[in-house]
Amino acid sequence: MNNSSVQNELSERWVRSGLARGDVFLLHSDVRRLLTEFKKKKIKLDTSIIINSFLDVIGMSGTMLMPLFNFTDFIENKFFSLKNSKSMMGILTERFRTDYKILRTKHPVYSFAVIGKDANKFKKDNFSAYGKDSPFQVLKDLNGKIAILDLPEQKSMTFYHHIEELNKAEWRYHKIFEGQYEDLENKKSNQKYSIFVRNLDKGIITHVNPAGELLWSQGLYQGSRPNVGTGLRVVNASQMFEFISKLIIEKKALGILYNKSNKKI
Repeated sequence: MNNSSVQNELSERWVRSGLARGDVFLLHSDVRRLLTEFKKKKIKLDTSIIINSFLDVIGMSGTMLMPLFNFTDFIENKFFSLKNSKSMMGILTERFRTDYKILRTKHPVYSFAVIGKDANKFKKDNFSAYGKDSPFQVLKDLNGKIAILDLPEQKSMTFYHHIEELNKAEWRYHKIFEGQYEDLENKKSNQKYSIFVRNLDKGIITHVNPAGELLWSQGLYQGSRPNVGTGLRVVNASQMFEFISKLIIEKKALGILYNKSNKKI
């Protein structure tokens, strides 16, 4: 198989899983199974082929986001570079950051790479990682989707925290982080940003796999479970927001979105 036929085969998988031309979507990914599959066929699958297969599906009218989250530069090292800080979210995201003409959103911990028709709508800076000023809100406003490739809910679906923040979940609170920030023009300044973090003093543990099972049972997820079939599942962000918000409002989130430990973490 040549690169073009491999790319077409992958694109067909993503269409079967629920992606379509013109979609705005956020992709969380683990490509190890995919790389192993093609290695067994004696085909070296370059990560650019995987990225291009998704871009082919949505076409020129679509928009794709990938997470470039970095949990050390700003929080621990107190320095973040919008141009140079690496993604900690897997090899596909780092390839997307370095080799594609992406727009990088500005939060120093929870930034995203964006490419496509609506990329400029994600240009605004957001003080809160998950809040109403964040890319999660823009994704939802654009009737976007979230696609997850071969990852469990617990290791991928950050959108739950957006839902928690907008519903003022009592098990989380706003924490301010401060450090030196370098923008695209290499200008450095001291900046503050917020993250809606879990309350460690109350022993809060993020526990969202049960929420994912509910999304499947309600027919909100399309596609395949992790490491089965295409490995890609897709959900509409607005539909997910409404469903999970109702659980929070009705005080049913314990055991579905979070658990409590007797020990401080």
